[in-house]
Amino acid sequence: MSDADFSARRAAFRKLHESSCFGLPNPWDIGSARYLRGLGFKALATSSGGFAFSRGLPDTDRAVSRHMMLEHIAEIVAAVDLPVNADFQSGYAVAPQEIAKNVEMCIETGVAGLSIEDATNDPQKPLHQFALAVDRIRAASAAVKASATGVLLTARAECYLTGHPEPLKESIRRLQAYAEAGADVLYAPGVQKREEIKQIVAAVKPKPVNLLMGSNLGMTMADIAELGVRRVSVGSSLARAAWSGFVRAAKAIAEQGSFAGFDALVPYAELDEFFRQDLGKGDRRRYSVRG
Repeated sequence: MSDADFSARRAAFRKLHESSCFGLPNPWDIGSARYLRGLGFKALATSSGGFAFSRGLPDTDRAVSRHMMLEHIAEIVAAVDLPVNADFQSGYAVAPQEIAKNVEMCIETGVAGLSIEDATNDPQKPLHQFALAVDRIRAASAAVKASATGVLLTARAECYLTGHPEPLKESIRRLQAYAEAGADVLYAPGVQKREEIKQIVAAVKPKPVNLLMGSNLGMTMADIAELGVRRVSVGSSLARAAWSGFVRAAKAIAEQGSFAGFDALVPYAELDEFFRQDLGKGDRRRYSVRG
């Protein structure tokens, strides 16, 4: 893939954030990425959880190495002719200068955007201290700007997912600071209440907000758009939907000797025909990186 191809994807991705609200589903392998492309989505995002589970690993940057994640991101980028946003965990480092180096590596995969979270994976101190968290985003932003690629940086405040006692207040405090530090998109995964979503959108306006739909909250894309959200991702939810069907069917065989889990399957012929037709579309070469 050429630099011009990457530039076009990045420009298209940036334009998607300028108005309205769009879906950013998260595939976990080449097949799911190609299928989502076939459904007409305009951009995709990787899922650290979906990828980790596919490798039989927990969703932590201790289990999934930086090298593994960079290879996976590059594989998804190469699989589709769409902008791809990378779920880059916590940047695979603590120190801001190391975050900057890793962001440079992630950009080399051809992504149109990437996200950095402020979670530590330490139950005793689940969030990076405020000043350090802001410095990490500032360093990531500087690396993006130095690349002159137009890649979008998403900053994540993990307050809801880490059990912070005041998740809304602390999310807003952090997201506003991340916006000032150079983040292009703001994201507080785990927020579910409509009023709280609206408050987050208002607090960081005019910068766009990503909303995670990890379960059915009774809201449609139209409902979410009315709240002012610009981007909706689903994290590991599509991967978990696939795992849910697999687990139910496998348990029925193992525990009951039943094949009832195979009811209402997508026909083999339907999937086979989709991938037969899709095979000739786009450039299937893989773009690899060293990390």
